[in-house]
Order: sequence, then structure tokens, then C-alpha cells
Amino acid sequence: MKLFLWIMVALAGGRAMAQQQAFDSAGIVAGPLKQVPGQFAFTEGAAVDKQGNVFFTDQPNNKIWEYRVDGRLVLFMDSTGRSNGMYFDRKGRLVACADENDQLWAVDKNKKVSVLLRDLGGKKFNGPNDLWIDRHGGIWFTDPYYQRDYWARTKPDLDAQNVYYLAPGASQAVVAADGLKQPNGIVGTPDGRYLYVSDLGGGKTYKYAIGAGGKLSDRELFCSKGSDGMTLDEKGDVYLTGNGVTVYGASGRRVAYIPVPEKWVGNLCFGGKDRKTLFITASTGFYAIPMKVRGVE
Repeated sequence: MKLFLWIMVALAGGRAMAQQQAFDSAGIVAGPLKQVPGQFAFTEGAAVDKQGNVFFTDQPNNKIWEYRVDGRLVLFMDSTGRSNGMYFDRKGRLVACADENDQLWAVDKNKKVSVLLRDLGGKKFNGPNDLWIDRHGGIWFTDPYYQRDYWARTKPDLDAQNVYYLAPGASQAVVAADGLKQPNGIVGTPDGRYLYVSDLGGGKTYKYAIGAGGKLSDRELFCSKGSDGMTLDEKGDVYLTGNGVTVYGASGRRVAYIPVPEKWVGNLCFGGKDRKTLFITASTGFYAIPMKVRGVE
């Protein structure tokens, strides 16, 4: 009898959770989640260009794919430096965290690679992971250490896992934020006033005020959840990844949840001609879901 009651309670709890999740997303989601056909080992680094085309990486296979606004999925580039997080700059170049050799790359439309950053004072970065580019061309990126099977080294050159800032035209990055266990997802507001940084290792996301010269101040806890990747919508909601997609309002209150049928969600961005489709890189899958809100990339 006790077992029967336990099963009934569990089922009721599961139904309640599903109903709550559906209710949570009702205000922002306009249609069902759909998987884009394709065979990938691990998808990451979703980024959108000015036309609304979405680019993402298949890191284990060392490729970058392009999902065009007309619905075609094409291979954009092979041998990508094991690119991870990516973002388009004002010149239309795809800037990538190429952690095969722990560098920052800029890839133009002809697939010509420029190495923007090679090291920090002669020491290898831990492994640039995710980035955001402000309206002036300044690049913010996270540098956690995740041991890769394609590295010859087995320990980091640097003592800390920090957030860095590369000013426009600069040849060296500077520490923008420290005191983090394992920074990962990162995104800034369109007005350039605030930067969100996920400390995935610490299970938290922080909000910083951005000052002159890339100086960060007024760190505050945004929410007690880490994230692999992040994006923003037009309302200022912050989308965090991991187990599905969890959405937080600008105040740090959880406002929505989008379940994704994969073990892990790595990254996401808004794309399409009207920026009202949320594209999600999740383990071996690439997904799209129509939204009622627009992204701000």
C-alpha cells in the first residue's frame, strides 16, 4: 500500500512539474521545440550574424555549421581550432574561442582566420570558453580549465580561472573579473552597462557594472545557478543553460523553463530574420523553438 501511495504521489508530482514548466514558458514560447536534422558529437557556440543565420560548432569533430534563414544546414568550416563559444563582431567576423591552442580567432566570410590573441604574457590561457563583444568591439571572454584529450599538457599555465577583456586594437588581454571557481557562460546588455558571468563551477551567476576601459565593479549575485552559455531577450530576461533552458527576469527571479530532451544544453542564441526563434545547442542535437519575444544579439 505504501509503495502504491508513493508511486501515485510521484506521478502527481511529475504531472505538476510538467504543468508548471508548461505554464512557466507560456509567456515567451510561441510553438513547439523542434530538432534540426543532423549528426553531431557535441554542439556548442551558437552565434547569429546580421542576417539572422545561426552558426554553431561540433567541437569533437572540429567543425562549424551554418543554419541559414531559408532552413538549409550547411558546413561552414572544417579544422576550426576546436572552436567553442562564438560571437559576431561589428566587422561581420565570427570570433571564436579556439581552445585547441587556447587562442581567440576571428574568421571572415571567406573563412580566413586571424589570431586575435595567443597567450597571456607568454603563458597559455586555460582554454577560452565563451565570449561576448560589446558595441565598441571590446571582447570579454571566460577562461576555465577543462582538460582536453587533444592537449599535450596536463595542467594549467595560469594559477586562476578568470574573465578577461581584450580592448579594441589591443594585443594583450587584462583580467576583468577574478575570484571565480570556473567561469563559463557570459553575455552583456546591449547598452554596454552590465555583464553577466556564470561561475559554473560555483553554481552561481553574477552581474557586474561595466565601466570605462572595461573595468568591472559592483559585483552582485544574480542567481544561484551556473550556466554553460547565456543569451538575452528584448525584455532583459537572461537565458541560462544546463538541464534545459532556465529563464530569469532582470531582477534574478526565475520566470520560465524550457525542457530540452538532451543530457546537457551547452549554448543558445536568438536567430532568424526577425530574431524570434531561439536556437539551442544541446549535446548531440541542434534545436529551434519559436518565441514570442525577440533576442538582442
